[in-house]
Amino acid sequence: MTDVDRQIEITDIDLQIEMIDMDRYSMTRDIPRVEDEEHQSQPTHVSETARHEEQQPEDKKEESEDPVGPFTEEVMNFELAKRFTLPLTLTPYDGLGDPRKFLKKFRSIMIVNGASDTVLCRCFPNYLDGPSLDWLCALPAGSISRFHQLAKLFEEHFAGSAIYLHDFDYLNTIKQGPNESLKDYMTRFTKVAISIPDLHPEVHMHAIKSGLRPGKFQETIAVAKPKTLEEFREKAKGQIDIEELRQARKSDKSNFREEDKSSTTKKSFKLTPRFDSYTQFNTKREDIIKEILNSKLIKPPRKAGTYQDAKNVDKSKYCAFHQKHGHNTDDCVVAKDLLERLARQGHLDKYIGGHI
Repeated sequence: MTDVDRQIEITDIDLQIEMIDMDRYSMTRDIPRVEDEEHQSQPTHVSETARHEEQQPEDKKEESEDPVGPFTEEVMNFELAKRFTLPLTLTPYDGLGDPRKFLKKFRSIMIVNGASDTVLCRCFPNYLDGPSLDWLCALPAGSISRFHQLAKLFEEHFAGSAIYLHDFDYLNTIKQGPNESLKDYMTRFTKVAISIPDLHPEVHMHAIKSGLRPGKFQETIAVAKPKTLEEFREKAKGQIDIEELRQARKSDKSNFREEDKSSTTKKSFKLTPRFDSYTQFNTKREDIIKEILNSKLIKPPRKAGTYQDAKNVDKSKYCAFHQKHGHNTDDCVVAKDLLERLARQGHLDKYIGGHI
């Protein structure tokens, strides 16, 4: 056997060994593939089972849970209209305050919106907060079918939480002020009185009469002795009309005085000099004015007394130019300006400097 034949034989043996190895690799590779397929299919089944087991407790839990709140199934299954919206004008009740007042407000805003009894039940929890909401949730399930049942329980439970700002004893402390009008007093008194529940009319009237300040109206009430609040209000209305009429007259007089004062101020305006500098005369201005008036160089003014109101004229002062009392000639701005104008025109040279 030649070397070439030996080399070919070795090559054939290597090829056979390689093919055997490849077959073994293929077999070992195919086995896990089957196992993987089985492993992959099994988790799918387990996953579905687990998912079924997870869903089942939730379903059972939902079936075993009690309905939320104390309302019957009929109330809870009632479907509100799609366009229905809750009014937002009512502040939720948190357990403090008068429960009766809260119920009145709740009913009033819901009735305006056309709510039925069932709608009242469904909407009421939305207006509770804190302890009041906890109280509602603690009521026996299925125990409330009508709103009047819920309202009664609500009012009884929170009756002790009613907080009144004042009671009828406080009314006796309200007194009419020294300068307070009857209208303001009655308004202030009424605001407190309407906040007191079950206030007896006689207690009301006694307190409001006792609070009147001493005066004509108090004496009128003492004589008239009104038996009802309506009679008292009629007397008070007449007195209020009188007070308002007097106040209107005072306002008119005050306005008239202001206008009169304003017009007087306009009449008694203060004149200001027209020139920056004035000529020094060798004669008093009063004498110059008299002489030029006598020589008819100037004429006396047609309207005099513009300096001062006639009611406040100072008789000790006299103006030769205006020929009126109230101010001196030397202090007269009009006369001073007139003389300066005549001096600058050359009409008063003899009164200037060394002229005689």
